[in-house]
Amino acid sequence: MRPAARLQAAIELLDEIIEATRGNGAAADTVIKRYFKTRRYAGSKDRRAVRELVYAAIRRYGTAPLDGRAAMVGLAQDQQDLQSLFDGSEHGPATLAANETGAIPGGLPEWLRQEFAEAIDEQDIESLTGRAPLDIRVNLGRTSREDVLGAIDGAEPGALSTSSIRLPRGYPIEQHELWRDGLVDIQDEGSQYIVDRCAAEPGMTIVDLCAGAGGKTLALHDRIGGEGRLIACDIDRRRLSNLAPRAARSGMSGIEARLLNPRQESTMLADIEDAADIVLIDAPCSGTGTWRRNPEARWRLNQSAIARYAESQARLLDIAAPLIKPGGYLVYIVCSLLAREGEGQIADFLKTRSDFSKVKAANEQALASGEGFVLTPARHGTDGFFFARLQRSC
Repeated sequence: MRPAARLQAAIELLDEIIEATRGNGAAADTVIKRYFKTRRYAGSKDRRAVRELVYAAIRRYGTAPLDGRAAMVGLAQDQQDLQSLFDGSEHGPATLAANETGAIPGGLPEWLRQEFAEAIDEQDIESLTGRAPLDIRVNLGRTSREDVLGAIDGAEPGALSTSSIRLPRGYPIEQHELWRDGLVDIQDEGSQYIVDRCAAEPGMTIVDLCAGAGGKTLALHDRIGGEGRLIACDIDRRRLSNLAPRAARSGMSGIEARLLNPRQESTMLADIEDAADIVLIDAPCSGTGTWRRNPEARWRLNQSAIARYAESQARLLDIAAPLIKPGGYLVYIVCSLLAREGEGQIADFLKTRSDFSKVKAANEQALASGEGFVLTPARHGTDGFFFARLQRSC
């Protein structure tokens, strides 16, 4: 593909992505994969170049531009070498009109800025639109971090978790024998750090209430050495079905998977009541902490969506509390830095559950936020998270 054709492809993709965000359609990554699936003539360098143009444009705008051309013409104001590619050629974009300036870069709408927790400053918010690193979690029950570091050129040990390694940008880890042999898994270091803060020990009964595809479930399995009872729950059959093959690749067994029916979770978990040492809630949320990976998610967010997430999170806390035995722990996580989903959620829970209290952690590296903590890209180099560790009184 000629450079002008790559630019036109980026414009077409942006049109599809903008439309998808307006209609709650597929994520940008999915749109891009579908686009190139029907354009076999595009080589790997073409796909990479187009993808970089698309994401550079997405990151430029806090709200969705009018269309793909407006977005790319605006980007060309910053990257002036793009202006000559509006050449009107057969597969390129139409020439620039006189005084055509495109979309104006803008930050987040003020209502959304007001939703962020008080602990979050402008630097934290700005860091959410950068490029995310690639972290892996070492399965410490099967190998050591030192051995994995020695096998990957340019890899660096994580600063927050002893299982974490940061890879060079774009490293094809899924083609490495370490991946094929199940010795490592992809997981942001922030997630690994929060699993560490669960303080899981062999022999415990642990419930991962929103397990999804099982990333944190597998990390917990590694922490307890497979000794204990580990129950992975979710209401999404498709996502939960990914756990078994992931566990098999990692050489992990004995995990109980429970598919729960919506609004019937408490009934289906009644046999665990007052029995769990740890209940982990990795709650569905707005995903503001993962904007580096999904920057177009900013365009989808509205106040109604945040309210729906907050309602769901409160329900999950209510479902989890009775499962925890006296002296046991509730660990709540959202990949969001919004107060309503983090510190506000925990504050409301503690008002109604006086039998739970915050656990004061030693050597806490995260930033205090209400009765919990936050991690941010700016301060910790991770995705953005809020988490809280609460203990049920004996």
